[in-house]
Amino acid sequence: MGTYLSDTAENLIAVGPSAAFTYRRIGPRGAVPLVLLNRVRATIDWWDPQLLDYLAADHDVIVFDDIGVGYTTGEPRDSVDGFAYSAIEFIEALGLTRVDLLGWTLGGTVAQRVAVRRPDLVRRLVLAASNPGGQTPGQPAPNPKILATMTKPEVTGEDLVYLFFPETDTGRTAGHQYLARVATRLATGGPGVSEAAGKGQITAIGKNAAIPFEQVRADLENITQPVLYATGLHDVMTPAVVSYTAAENTGSATLVGYGDAGHGFLFQHAEAFAIQVANFLDN
Repeated sequence: MGTYLSDTAENLIAVGPSAAFTYRRIGPRGAVPLVLLNRVRATIDWWDPQLLDYLAADHDVIVFDDIGVGYTTGEPRDSVDGFAYSAIEFIEALGLTRVDLLGWTLGGTVAQRVAVRRPDLVRRLVLAASNPGGQTPGQPAPNPKILATMTKPEVTGEDLVYLFFPETDTGRTAGHQYLARVATRLATGGPGVSEAAGKGQITAIGKNAAIPFEQVRADLENITQPVLYATGLHDVMTPAVVSYTAAENTGSATLVGYGDAGHGFLFQHAEAFAIQVANFLDN
């Protein structure tokens, strides 16, 4: 396993009205920063260092913990709007006036809401394995095993491999390689996600799923920024049809699918995805 620049990035603090945000920043400064928004029940320690290093080769990359999550102080939120306004507070605490956003899974849902609530703040959006809300027409019913696994009080590494990677030899190998890469940060014993914060995130997903799809479609149609949607075609958590439908209803959208990957396609294909992101942000 290689040595990653992001594994040595120091924890920094940005103080806003509601919290002291912990963040890390790597890559060259000067251009529009790329801010990453994370999944359910994950701190900044769970970002794949290989992906971060690829992204930071040519971009100013920022990862942070939302209010009440992991290293960041404050009372955790329980709605997508709450997370979106937390992200806005963090960005403003850094003194940034224009950013690109890359959100994965719940983080993508939040990134979309930031763009809707504060379009002046967002230049471009990358939405990876994310659900815009509501029930997408044609979306298969949730697999009970998936729901039971993601809501377990303690989600294990094996659970994450099952949720994020295909149940093939290639998929499972990629999953265990991802776990090995994040092990360096996790071994430092940083804070996890509290029960209250985790429940708040699960509650937010439930509220978001209950939004009428016509309202979701209207929000998508109001996004004027260029959007890159990316999906794993074997995603068992956010089926690819969700990204397809979101792209279909967004004004300036590009859709990319990874045929042998699932929810964690961005870790399984870190270099290819980072190249795709860089081309999108720079054109």
